[in-house]
Amino acid sequence: MSRATEARAPRPFAGPADALEGAVQLAVAALHEAPPTAWDRKAGSLEWDCWETIDHLSGALFTYAVQLGPRKPPLEGNVPFVRESRRAGGPAGAVHADRAAGPAGLLQVLEASGALLVAMVRTASPQARAHHVFGVSDPEGFAAMGTVETLVHTYDLARGLGLAWNPPADLCLWVLARLFPDVPEEGHDPWATLLWATGRGALPGHSRRTGWRWDASVRARG
Repeated sequence: MSRATEARAPRPFAGPADALEGAVQLAVAALHEAPPTAWDRKAGSLEWDCWETIDHLSGALFTYAVQLGPRKPPLEGNVPFVRESRRAGGPAGAVHADRAAGPAGLLQVLEASGALLVAMVRTASPQARAHHVFGVSDPEGFAAMGTVETLVHTYDLARGLGLAWNPPADLCLWVLARLFPDVPEEGHDPWATLLWATGRGALPGHSRRTGWRWDASVRARG
């Protein structure tokens, strides 16, 4: 990691697992404020409703956790859990909350899925490597990916649910440095920069992104 990147990514948290855990807990706390009848609203600019977006987020966190689970993690594909959608155009995933459990159950599924990834990041060897479509990654990378998923999809949800959501700058700085090495480094608010990097917002002096992807590849440790 370069000196510039180190300066851009302070870590007041103890490590990647703690950063991810903090992001998930902040998201769950914020989403508990949603009106119980609002979960069928569209989630921001997504084609999914808010309930489906939580299913997607929970499924992403679960998938990242199980990628790190086998003694020899897969390097060329996902652990073969069945991924299915509950409707045409809905998110395809291995995790779907029971609608009979209501919003409280939905958020419990999110919290539990996040906890699985936190536990795997804490216990997996730093040398572990596993497949992701955006690059073979390590436990730190999967923690960063889970944190981005949590931060930006909570933004989508907050727009649909009518909630405020402004995550801590340190989390944004860390995931920008770990997954988006090509984004502007200075002079912009970290949260606004992350929204721009993920195609969700404008950034002064830069064209709005219509396509994007992060770089999950392993970073050299300095």
